Amino acid sequence: MNESVSKPDTAGELAYRQIRHDIVCGNLAPGSRLKLEGLKGVYGASVSTLREILNRLSSERLVIAEGQRGFEVASMSKQHFQEVALMRELLEIHALKESFERGDVEWEGRIVSAHHKLARIETQMSPGEGVQSNEWKHYDREFHAALISACGSAELMATHRQIDDQYLRYQVVVVLYRGEKASEEHKQLLDFALARNHVGATSILKRHIRACVQHTVQNGLLLG
Repeated sequence: MNESVSKPDTAGELAYRQIRHDIVCGNLAPGSRLKLEGLKGVYGASVSTLREILNRLSSERLVIAEGQRGFEVASMSKQHFQEVALMRELLEIHALKESFERGDVEWEGRIVSAHHKLARIETQMSPGEGVQSNEWKHYDREFHAALISACGSAELMATHRQIDDQYLRYQVVVVLYRGEKASEEHKQLLDFALARNHVGATSILKRHIRACVQHTVQNGLLLG
């Protein structure tokens, strides 16, 4: 028997992934109640399995567990967005440095390919447009993931993905596309990556993330 063959996901794992996806992508709205009986039919899992899933998502700060009152989707706020953005910035800067030192020609190929797809989508978008394009969200995330993909640490990548999921929630619900400024920052990140210029890339990444937060807050899209 081939031990390397992966086992099929359990019904509970599939339900976990789908609920998590629906929270991150805004299908389950921030602050909405998560009633176990109602979720049971939607996600095909038992009440006990759903309770375990929601407690697991609570540990990831995507769900709030309220004791006897049950569960609800974590709310969104200006302060939380700023905290998530800062965590993403710190993790990504460190992972960039490691990737720049370790990256080979295959890594360079990944970031060039990812940037090409992202740039093509961005030429079709208008400044101030709500980030409703699934393609844009996908390729933006793919590009940033490619940039740090040579960091050499599975733990760092996993932690970054968790924080990036929190960041993606805000992208889906409230972030507006900043237009050519954002596109130019992506191009500069590509150029600095290929030149292995961590100082330059760090400066651009900080500007890129902070400008997104500032733009969102200034447009009054978040309260609290």
